[in-house]
Amino acid sequence: MGYEVLVVDDDPMKRQLLRLILERAGFGVAEAADGAEALLSLDSKLPDLMTLDVMMPQMDGFAVCERIRQNPKTAELPIIMVSARADSSSIREGLAAGANRYLPQPVMPDKLLKTVNELLPPE
Repeated sequence: MGYEVLVVDDDPMKRQLLRLILERAGFGVAEAADGAEALLSLDSKLPDLMTLDVMMPQMDGFAVCERIRQNPKTAELPIIMVSARADSSSIREGLAAGANRYLPQPVMPDKLLKTVNELLPPE
């Protein structure tokens, strides 16, 4: 059985792009359109890894990441922030919020897959 990745982004085109990259590499993919939907999804099914956009309505990715880290059930979930906000202070803020990695958009497929594979245990 392959790994499951939850892709969280309010932009449907970005979600679709990440889905295509991950599915072609053999990963199962679930999607959430915002932070609240992501947190609800995590309550019902825990993925093996999550990609998380920063700039989303209602709750940004930093707040979502902090909430995930505060919950014992999800505290160890590998999180890759994927965002157009690629300045050093945003990267620091993302890592301080609990992200394992921070990738600037547009993300190159090989860089995304390399990062995903670094964070997942070998099958």
